[in-house]
Amino acid sequence: MQFIDQAVIEVQAGKGGDGIVAFRREKYVPAGGPSGGNGGKGGSVIFVADTNLQTLLDFRYKHIFKAENGERGGPNNCTGANGKDLIIEVPCGTAIYDGEMDALLCDLVEPGQRFRAAEGGKGGLGNQHFLSNRNRAPEYALPGLEGEHKVLRLELKLLAEVGIIGLPNAGKSTLISSLSAARPKIADYPFTTLVPNLGVVKKPTGDGTVFADIPGLIEGASHGAGLGHDFLRHIERTRVLLHLIDATSEDVIGDFHTIQEELKAYGRGLAKRPQILALNKIDAVDRETVDLDDLAKQLNHLALAPVFIISAVTRAGLDAMLQEIWRVVDEVNALEAAEVGV
Repeated sequence: MQFIDQAVIEVQAGKGGDGIVAFRREKYVPAGGPSGGNGGKGGSVIFVADTNLQTLLDFRYKHIFKAENGERGGPNNCTGANGKDLIIEVPCGTAIYDGEMDALLCDLVEPGQRFRAAEGGKGGLGNQHFLSNRNRAPEYALPGLEGEHKVLRLELKLLAEVGIIGLPNAGKSTLISSLSAARPKIADYPFTTLVPNLGVVKKPTGDGTVFADIPGLIEGASHGAGLGHDFLRHIERTRVLLHLIDATSEDVIGDFHTIQEELKAYGRGLAKRPQILALNKIDAVDRETVDLDDLAKQLNHLALAPVFIISAVTRAGLDAMLQEIWRVVDEVNALEAAEVGV
Protein backbone atom coordinates (compact mmCIF):
# COMPACT_ATOMS: atom_id res chain seq x y z
CA MET A 1 0.00 0.00 0.00
CA GLN A 2 1.30 3.43 -0.95
CA PHE A 3 1.60 6.04 1.77
CA ILE A 4 -0.03 9.26 0.57
CA ASP A 5 -0.15 12.09 3.09
CA GLN A 6 -1.29 15.06 0.97
CA ALA A 7 -4.15 15.60 -1.44
CA VAL A 8 -6.05 18.46 -3.09
CA ILE A 9 -9.74 17.85 -3.81
CA GLU A 10 -12.93 19.71 -4.75
CA VAL A 11 -16.15 19.26 -2.81
CA GLN A 12 -19.57 20.34 -4.06
CA ALA A 13 -22.59 20.33 -1.76
CA GLY A 14 -25.98 19.56 -3.27
CA LYS A 15 -28.25 22.22 -4.75
CA GLY A 16 -31.53 22.87 -2.99
CA GLY A 17 -34.66 21.66 -4.75
CA ASP A 18 -36.87 24.23 -6.50
CA GLY A 19 -40.18 25.31 -5.03
CA ILE A 20 -43.16 24.85 -7.36
CA VAL A 21 -46.31 26.69 -8.32
CA ALA A 22 -49.46 24.61 -7.79
CA PHE A 23 -53.09 25.13 -6.78
CA ARG A 24 -55.64 22.92 -5.13
CA ARG A 25 -58.06 21.43 -7.62
CA GLU A 26 -60.55 19.47 -5.55
CA LYS A 27 -64.23 18.81 -5.86
CA TYR A 28 -66.34 20.93 -3.54
CA VAL A 29 -63.41 23.32 -2.95
CA PRO A 30 -64.36 26.15 -5.30
CA ALA A 31 -61.63 28.55 -4.14
CA GLY A 32 -58.68 26.20 -3.81
CA GLY A 33 -55.63 28.13 -2.80
CA PRO A 34 -51.95 27.78 -3.65
CA SER A 35 -50.42 24.43 -2.69
CA GLY A 36 -46.94 24.41 -4.20
CA GLY A 37 -44.45 22.75 -1.82
CA ASN A 38 -40.95 23.85 -0.91
CA GLY A 39 -37.87 22.19 -2.37
CA GLY A 40 -35.71 19.88 -0.25
CA LYS A 41 -32.35 20.90 1.15
CA GLY A 42 -29.21 19.86 -0.73
CA GLY A 43 -26.90 17.31 0.82
CA SER A 44 -23.78 18.50 2.66
CA VAL A 45 -20.21 17.17 2.41
CA ILE A 46 -19.03 15.82 5.75
CA PHE A 47 -15.60 14.44 6.70
CA VAL A 48 -15.34 11.74 9.37
CA ALA A 49 -12.15 10.51 11.06
CA ASP A 50 -11.77 6.73 10.73
CA THR A 51 -9.21 4.68 12.69
CA ASN A 52 -9.19 1.98 9.99
CA LEU A 53 -7.56 4.28 7.43
CA GLN A 54 -3.83 5.03 7.40
CA THR A 55 -3.31 6.96 4.18
CA LEU A 56 -4.95 9.44 1.78
CA LEU A 57 -4.41 7.06 -1.14
CA ASP A 58 -8.10 7.12 -2.16
CA PHE A 59 -7.85 10.82 -3.01
CA ARG A 60 -5.07 10.25 -5.54
CA TYR A 61 -7.55 8.79 -8.03
CA LYS A 62 -10.68 10.77 -7.23
CA HIS A 63 -10.56 14.54 -6.83
CA ILE A 64 -14.16 15.73 -7.12
CA PHE A 65 -16.83 14.84 -4.57
CA LYS A 66 -20.49 15.84 -4.95
CA ALA A 67 -23.40 15.46 -2.56
CA GLU A 68 -26.97 14.82 -3.75
CA ASN A 69 -29.27 17.64 -4.81
CA GLY A 70 -32.55 18.22 -3.00
CA GLU A 71 -35.80 17.21 -4.74
CA ARG A 72 -38.21 19.83 -6.06
CA GLY A 73 -41.37 20.47 -4.10
CA GLY A 74 -44.65 18.75 -4.92
CA PRO A 75 -48.33 19.71 -5.06
CA ASN A 76 -50.56 19.57 -2.00
CA ASN A 77 -47.92 21.41 0.03
CA CYS A 78 -45.51 18.48 -0.20
CA THR A 79 -41.89 19.35 0.56
CA GLY A 80 -39.26 17.75 -1.66
CA ALA A 81 -36.90 15.16 -0.19
CA ASN A 82 -33.57 16.39 1.16
CA GLY A 83 -30.45 15.33 -0.68
CA LYS A 84 -28.28 12.75 1.10
CA ASP A 85 -25.16 14.03 2.82
CA LEU A 86 -21.89 12.78 1.33
CA ILE A 87 -19.73 11.18 4.03
CA ILE A 88 -15.99 11.16 3.28
CA GLU A 89 -13.86 9.03 5.60
CA VAL A 90 -10.28 10.10 6.28
CA PRO A 91 -7.55 8.83 8.63
CA CYS A 92 -7.34 10.20 12.16
CA GLY A 93 -4.80 13.01 12.13
CA THR A 94 -6.03 14.60 8.89
CA ALA A 95 -5.91 18.39 8.79
CA ILE A 96 -8.27 20.10 6.33
CA TYR A 97 -7.22 23.42 4.81
CA ASP A 98 -8.99 25.89 2.57
CA GLY A 99 -7.18 25.38 -0.73
CA GLU A 100 -7.47 29.03 -1.76
CA MET A 101 -6.84 30.84 1.54
CA ASP A 102 -4.55 28.11 2.97
CA ALA A 103 -6.35 28.49 6.29
CA LEU A 104 -6.83 25.54 8.63
CA LEU A 105 -10.52 24.64 8.73
CA CYS A 106 -10.47 21.56 10.92
CA ASP A 107 -8.10 19.05 12.48
CA LEU A 108 -9.68 15.59 12.70
CA VAL A 109 -7.83 13.88 15.53
CA GLU A 110 -10.42 11.91 17.51
CA PRO A 111 -12.02 8.76 16.04
CA GLY A 112 -15.49 9.55 14.74
CA GLN A 113 -14.88 13.31 14.77
CA ARG A 114 -16.94 15.03 12.06
CA PHE A 115 -16.53 18.22 10.05
CA ARG A 116 -19.11 19.72 7.70
CA ALA A 117 -16.91 21.05 4.92
CA ALA A 118 -19.60 22.24 2.50
CA GLU A 119 -23.18 23.14 3.41
CA GLY A 120 -25.99 22.03 1.14
CA GLY A 121 -28.15 24.71 -0.51
CA LYS A 122 -31.54 25.63 0.94
CA GLY A 123 -34.64 24.49 -0.87
CA GLY A 124 -36.68 27.05 -2.76
CA LEU A 125 -40.06 28.19 -1.42
CA GLY A 126 -43.25 27.03 -3.14
CA ASN A 127 -46.05 29.44 -3.99
CA GLN A 128 -48.08 28.42 -0.91
CA HIS A 129 -45.45 30.25 1.14
CA PHE A 130 -46.40 33.58 -0.48
CA LEU A 131 -50.12 33.45 0.27
CA SER A 132 -51.33 36.70 1.86
CA ASN A 133 -54.44 38.83 2.19
CA ARG A 134 -53.26 40.96 -0.72
CA ASN A 135 -52.24 38.05 -2.93
CA ARG A 136 -54.64 35.11 -2.67
CA ALA A 137 -53.24 33.30 -5.70
CA PRO A 138 -49.43 33.80 -5.98
CA GLU A 139 -48.11 32.40 -9.21
CA TYR A 140 -44.42 32.36 -8.45
CA ALA A 141 -41.99 30.22 -6.46
CA LEU A 142 -38.28 30.40 -5.66
CA PRO A 143 -35.54 28.18 -7.04
CA GLY A 144 -33.27 26.24 -4.70
CA LEU A 145 -29.94 27.72 -3.72
CA GLU A 146 -26.63 26.31 -4.90
CA GLY A 147 -24.61 24.28 -2.41
CA GLU A 148 -21.18 25.40 -1.29
CA HIS A 149 -18.21 24.61 -3.50
CA LYS A 150 -14.71 24.46 -2.03
CA VAL A 151 -11.21 23.45 -2.97
CA LEU A 152 -9.64 21.70 0.00
CA ARG A 153 -6.14 20.57 0.83
CA LEU A 154 -5.89 17.47 2.99
CA GLU A 155 -2.75 16.88 5.01
CA LEU A 156 -2.18 13.77 7.10
CA LYS A 157 0.00 14.09 10.19
CA LEU A 158 0.73 10.83 11.96
CA LEU A 159 -0.59 10.39 15.47
CA ALA A 160 2.32 9.09 17.53
CA GLU A 161 3.52 9.93 21.02
CA VAL A 162 7.20 9.29 20.24
CA GLY A 163 8.88 10.39 17.03
CA ILE A 164 12.23 8.80 16.12
CA ILE A 165 14.40 11.28 14.22
CA GLY A 166 17.96 11.32 12.93
CA LEU A 167 20.12 11.34 9.84
CA PRO A 168 19.78 8.58 7.22
CA ASN A 169 21.28 5.27 8.37
CA ALA A 170 21.15 6.25 12.06
CA GLY A 171 19.30 3.00 12.67
CA LYS A 172 15.75 4.29 13.15
CA SER A 173 14.06 1.47 11.24
CA THR A 174 16.15 -1.15 13.01
CA LEU A 175 15.23 0.36 16.36
CA ILE A 176 11.50 0.42 15.70
CA SER A 177 11.64 -3.18 14.49
CA SER A 178 13.45 -4.15 17.71
CA LEU A 179 10.95 -2.35 19.92
CA SER A 180 7.71 -3.30 18.16
CA ALA A 181 6.13 -5.69 15.69
CA ALA A 182 6.72 -3.26 12.81
CA ARG A 183 8.85 -4.68 10.01
CA PRO A 184 10.12 -1.77 7.91
CA LYS A 185 12.51 -2.23 4.99
CA ILE A 186 16.10 -2.05 6.21
CA ALA A 187 19.26 -1.73 4.10
CA ASP A 188 22.77 -0.28 4.40
CA TYR A 189 22.24 2.68 2.07
CA PRO A 190 20.73 6.13 2.79
CA PHE A 191 17.00 6.74 2.48
CA THR A 192 15.94 3.13 2.84
CA THR A 193 12.87 4.51 4.61
CA LEU A 194 10.81 6.40 2.08
CA VAL A 195 7.62 6.63 4.16
CA PRO A 196 7.00 6.97 7.91
CA ASN A 197 6.60 3.70 9.80
CA LEU A 198 4.44 3.23 12.88
CA GLY A 199 5.06 0.70 15.63
CA VAL A 200 3.29 0.06 18.92
CA VAL A 201 5.64 -0.45 21.85
CA LYS A 202 4.16 -2.10 24.94
CA LYS A 203 4.60 -0.29 28.24
CA PRO A 204 5.10 -2.11 31.57
CA THR A 205 1.52 -1.16 32.48
CA GLY A 206 0.27 -3.10 29.45
CA ASP A 207 -0.72 -0.01 27.45
CA GLY A 208 0.69 0.56 24.00
CA THR A 209 2.60 3.66 22.90
CA VAL A 210 2.86 4.54 19.20
CA PHE A 211 6.36 5.24 17.89
CA ALA A 212 6.86 6.85 14.48
CA ASP A 213 10.02 6.23 12.46
CA ILE A 214 10.40 9.45 10.47
CA PRO A 215 12.42 9.22 7.21
CA GLY A 216 15.97 10.54 7.53
CA LEU A 217 16.58 14.26 7.61
CA ILE A 218 19.56 15.94 5.98
CA GLU A 219 20.95 19.44 6.02
CA GLY A 220 18.43 21.70 4.28
CA ALA A 221 15.48 19.36 4.90
CA SER A 222 13.34 22.20 6.27
CA HIS A 223 13.76 23.99 2.92
CA GLY A 224 12.92 20.98 0.77
CA ALA A 225 16.20 19.08 0.51
CA GLY A 226 16.11 15.29 0.60
CA LEU A 227 13.03 13.58 2.00
CA GLY A 228 12.79 15.43 5.28
CA HIS A 229 10.64 18.37 4.22
CA ASP A 230 7.78 16.10 3.18
CA PHE A 231 7.79 14.26 6.50
CA LEU A 232 8.76 16.84 9.10
CA ARG A 233 5.03 17.54 9.51
CA HIS A 234 4.61 14.09 11.05
CA ILE A 235 6.73 15.12 14.03
CA GLU A 236 4.36 17.98 14.86
CA ARG A 237 1.93 15.78 16.81
CA THR A 238 4.53 13.77 18.72
CA ARG A 239 4.95 14.49 22.43
CA VAL A 240 8.55 13.32 22.71
CA LEU A 241 11.40 13.15 20.17
CA LEU A 242 13.89 10.30 20.29
CA HIS A 243 16.97 11.61 18.49
CA LEU A 244 19.03 8.68 17.21
CA ILE A 245 22.70 9.35 16.42
CA ASP A 246 25.06 6.98 14.62
CA ALA A 247 27.97 6.34 17.00
CA THR A 248 30.11 5.14 14.07
CA SER A 249 29.87 8.55 12.35
CA GLU A 250 33.05 10.54 11.81
CA ASP A 251 31.37 13.64 13.25
CA VAL A 252 28.85 12.68 15.93
CA ILE A 253 28.56 16.22 17.32
CA GLY A 254 28.12 17.66 13.82
CA ASP A 255 25.33 15.16 13.12
CA PHE A 256 23.58 16.28 16.30
CA HIS A 257 23.77 19.94 15.28
CA THR A 258 22.46 19.18 11.77
CA ILE A 259 19.21 17.75 13.08
CA GLN A 260 18.77 20.46 15.70
CA GLU A 261 19.18 23.19 13.10
CA GLU A 262 16.58 21.57 10.86
CA LEU A 263 14.09 21.40 13.73
CA LYS A 264 14.65 25.09 14.46
CA ALA A 265 14.35 26.05 10.78
CA TYR A 266 11.07 24.13 10.39
CA GLY A 267 9.61 25.90 13.41
CA ARG A 268 6.20 25.01 14.90
CA GLY A 269 7.85 24.46 18.28
CA LEU A 270 9.71 21.28 17.25
CA ALA A 271 13.04 22.48 18.67
CA LYS A 272 11.40 22.93 22.08
CA ARG A 273 9.82 19.47 22.11
CA PRO A 274 11.20 17.18 24.87
CA GLN A 275 14.09 15.15 23.47
CA ILE A 276 15.92 12.00 24.45
CA LEU A 277 19.22 11.25 22.72
CA ALA A 278 20.57 7.82 21.92
CA LEU A 279 24.02 6.91 20.58
CA ASN A 280 23.25 3.90 18.41
CA LYS A 281 25.34 1.13 16.76
CA ILE A 282 27.72 0.69 19.71
CA ASP A 283 28.10 -2.93 18.60
CA ALA A 284 29.99 -1.64 15.53
CA VAL A 285 32.18 0.90 17.36
CA ASP A 286 35.90 0.39 17.93
CA ARG A 287 36.09 1.08 21.68
CA GLU A 288 39.85 1.66 21.47
CA THR A 289 39.46 4.67 19.19
CA VAL A 290 36.05 5.99 20.24
CA ASP A 291 35.23 7.12 23.79
CA LEU A 292 31.46 6.62 23.95
CA ASP A 293 31.17 7.98 27.49
CA ASP A 294 32.92 11.21 26.49
CA LEU A 295 30.63 11.59 23.44
CA ALA A 296 27.60 11.05 25.67
CA LYS A 297 28.81 13.76 28.07
CA GLN A 298 29.35 16.21 25.23
CA LEU A 299 25.88 15.56 23.84
CA ASN A 300 24.33 15.87 27.27
CA HIS A 301 26.02 19.23 27.74
CA LEU A 302 24.81 20.46 24.33
CA ALA A 303 21.26 19.14 24.46
CA LEU A 304 20.61 19.35 28.20
CA ALA A 305 18.78 16.07 27.69
CA PRO A 306 19.33 12.43 28.72
CA VAL A 307 21.77 10.52 26.49
CA PHE A 308 21.73 6.72 26.22
CA ILE A 309 24.31 4.41 24.68
CA ILE A 310 22.48 1.67 22.81
CA SER A 311 22.52 -0.93 20.09
CA ALA A 312 19.27 -1.49 18.23
CA VAL A 313 20.68 -4.75 16.86
CA THR A 314 21.75 -6.37 20.15
CA ARG A 315 19.13 -4.46 22.23
CA ALA A 316 21.87 -3.25 24.58
CA GLY A 317 20.70 -0.26 26.62
CA LEU A 318 17.15 -0.30 25.27
CA ASP A 319 15.45 -1.05 28.59
CA ALA A 320 16.97 1.95 30.34
CA MET A 321 16.14 4.18 27.37
CA LEU A 322 12.52 3.00 27.35
CA GLN A 323 12.14 3.70 31.06
CA GLU A 324 13.16 7.30 30.45
CA ILE A 325 10.81 7.57 27.47
CA TRP A 326 7.86 6.34 29.57
CA ARG A 327 8.74 8.83 32.30
CA VAL A 328 8.89 11.79 29.92
CA VAL A 329 5.73 10.77 28.03
CA ASP A 330 3.79 10.45 31.30
CA GLU A 331 5.14 13.81 32.44
CA VAL A 332 4.08 15.53 29.21
CA ASN A 333 0.65 13.89 29.31
CA ALA A 334 0.16 15.02 32.92
CA LEU A 335 1.06 18.60 32.02
CA GLU A 336 -1.37 18.61 29.09
CA ALA A 337 -4.14 17.19 31.28
CA ALA A 338 -3.48 19.89 33.89
CA GLU A 339 -3.67 22.63 31.24
CA VAL A 340 -6.98 21.24 29.95
CA GLY A 341 -8.29 21.12 33.52
CA VAL A 342 -7.42 24.76 34.03
